[in-house]
Amino acid sequence: MESHQGQCSYQNPDGWSCDQPCGDSGLCYWHDPQVDKSNHDVKDQVEQWAAAGKPLDGFQLAKTDLEDIDLVNRGSKQGYQCRGVDFYRANLTDAHFFGLDLRGSSLMKARLIGANLHCAKLDNCNLLGAELSRAKLENIEWGGCLKQEFDANNALKKRDRKKSIMLCQEAEEVCRNIRKQCEKQGLFEMAGDFFKREMRYRRYQMPVLSLKRVISKAVDLFCGYGEDPIRVVGFSIFLILVCALAYFFLDTTGAHPLYEDLTGWQFYLFEFLNSLYFSVVTFTTLGYGDISPVGFARFIAACEAFLGSFTMALFVVVFVKKMTR
Repeated sequence: MESHQGQCSYQNPDGWSCDQPCGDSGLCYWHDPQVDKSNHDVKDQVEQWAAAGKPLDGFQLAKTDLEDIDLVNRGSKQGYQCRGVDFYRANLTDAHFFGLDLRGSSLMKARLIGANLHCAKLDNCNLLGAELSRAKLENIEWGGCLKQEFDANNALKKRDRKKSIMLCQEAEEVCRNIRKQCEKQGLFEMAGDFFKREMRYRRYQMPVLSLKRVISKAVDLFCGYGEDPIRVVGFSIFLILVCALAYFFLDTTGAHPLYEDLTGWQFYLFEFLNSLYFSVVTFTTLGYGDISPVGFARFIAACEAFLGSFTMALFVVVFVKKMTR
C-alpha cells in the first residue's frame, strides 16, 4: 500500500500504514530515527496513541524519558503492539509493560528498573546492557531467541568467525544479565535456561577443535551444564541398553539352567533379558558375581562400571543442585 502525498511512509508487518504527516525524510515525527526526542516530553502522547488503538510499531524513542509509562491494554487478552521500537537508552523505570508485544524491539542500555514485564513478548529483542534490577520477569515470552542469539546463529551458519565471536560475546552477556536477575527473584527454572544459553555461547567462542570446547559440549550433552538431570537419566538408559546389546551379541552370559531347553525366539528373548540384567548390575557396580563376562566383554564391563559410577555421582550432583535452589 502506498502512502498519500505528505503522509508518513512507514508500514508495519501487518500492512498498517501510519497516517501522520511526514517530514523531508518521508517519515513522521514518531517513525523518523533522525528526530532527537531526548528532550521532549512524549510519554502522555505515546500512551494516548496506544489507547486510541493504533500500533506503536516502529516508534523511534531512543533516549526518551518514559518513566512510569503505562502501556497495559486493560480489558483485553492481547497487549498493545510495540514491535520494532527503538528504546535505546530510554528511561523506562517503573514502566508498565504487562503483555506488551515488544518483538524485534531494541531495549539496548534502557533503564528497566522496576518495570513490569509480566507476559511481555521479547522474541528477537536487543537487551544488551539493559538495566533489569527489580524488573518483574515472570511468564515472559522469550520466543526462540534474543537478537544477539539470532544474529550469532546466522553468523555461525555463514562461518563468519570474527563476527560470530563478537556476537556470541554479546549473547553471553545478555544471557548472564537475565540469569542473574532471575536468580535474585527466585525464578530458578528461567535462570537455569539462560545459564545453559550463556554456557553455550561461551563454548562457541572457543576454537572449534580445542579440548575445552569438546569437554564443554560433552557436559552440555550429558547434563545440560548441570541444569538437566533428565539428560543424565537418558544417558544412563542409553548406556545400559548399548552394553546389554554388546553382551548379547558377544554371547557373554551363556545359557542359563532356567531356559537352556528353550529354542528359537524364546531362547534369544531370555538371553537378551539376561544380558540386560548383567548390564544393569555392572552399571550400578553391584557385582553380584552370578554372571561373569568373558573375552572382549570384560573390557566392555570395565568401561560400563567406570561410566556407571561416574554417571550416578553426576546425577546426584545435578539433582541436588536442581532441588535445593
